Amino acid sequence: MPTLRIATFNAENLFARYRFKDSIQPTEDDGFTINDLAFRIHDEESKKITAKAIRAVNADVICLQEVESLPVLDRFNSFYLGGMKYAYRAVIDCFDPRQIDVAVLSRHPIVSLRSHRDERNKAGTAFLFSRDCLEIELSIGGKLLTLYANHFKSMMEGRDATRARRQEQAERVADLVDARWKKAAYKGNFVVLGDLNDYPEGKTGLSALLDHKGLANVLTRLPPAEQWTHYYAGGNAYRQLDYLLLSAGLAKANKGTPAVMRRGLPWRAQQAAEDRLDGVGENDPKASDHAPLYMDLTLV
Repeated sequence: MPTLRIATFNAENLFARYRFKDSIQPTEDDGFTINDLAFRIHDEESKKITAKAIRAVNADVICLQEVESLPVLDRFNSFYLGGMKYAYRAVIDCFDPRQIDVAVLSRHPIVSLRSHRDERNKAGTAFLFSRDCLEIELSIGGKLLTLYANHFKSMMEGRDATRARRQEQAERVADLVDARWKKAAYKGNFVVLGDLNDYPEGKTGLSALLDHKGLANVLTRLPPAEQWTHYYAGGNAYRQLDYLLLSAGLAKANKGTPAVMRRGLPWRAQQAAEDRLDGVGENDPKASDHAPLYMDLTLV
């Protein structure tokens, strides 16, 4: 059966910084076209470390969060990930005011993409997935693998105040899983993954996924002290925000453990015992405030 390494990583603000040619004044509103513009990756010092983290994980397929656009992803791949052979890439622009989207880099062909960016919440007052729930179908050694890549509502305004939004997002992803996989008893090759922006414990907004009989949070296979994927300096908190939720079929066939690669975190994250990647600082630069989460899988 085909095998691969799959990963999820919040790359933290993978943006572009546009530069005008010397002969063109940025204040002018005419006289140039898109071909007159050049851009570079914003905060290059940190993004070089982000690339080192991706190289260290060496996933065959990695879903990213906080990517501005496909041109930015393509440039990042070309300039910083040369030799990684990520020939297949995808981003669909969505509606987040920060212009952060979910993305995928893959060594395996992308067969299809399905965006849920235009779905509305139950009240009809806003888009449900401002950063999308992106369904990605990949062809891997004659098998198909479906990914549901997500970046849920953040807790920036408080966990309690934002829980309902994440709960509705989680319920909708669970519905998508049920619609396609319930009749097959959830035995197919599929994974729900990404930065779900909530903890598994307490009054979580993720119950629809974490309690789903067709999904397995494989990070629970690690000791409790090793399950954290994110460091929040403001509260000196180490928590799980990032998830690999394997289908029941994949979880049964793959008894191994996932890994969390924390070498790109700032040195201030003292619970990360690993040596850091070259260039990581006490606070900045860093790869991200999230650590990549990955696992080796055999498809069923």
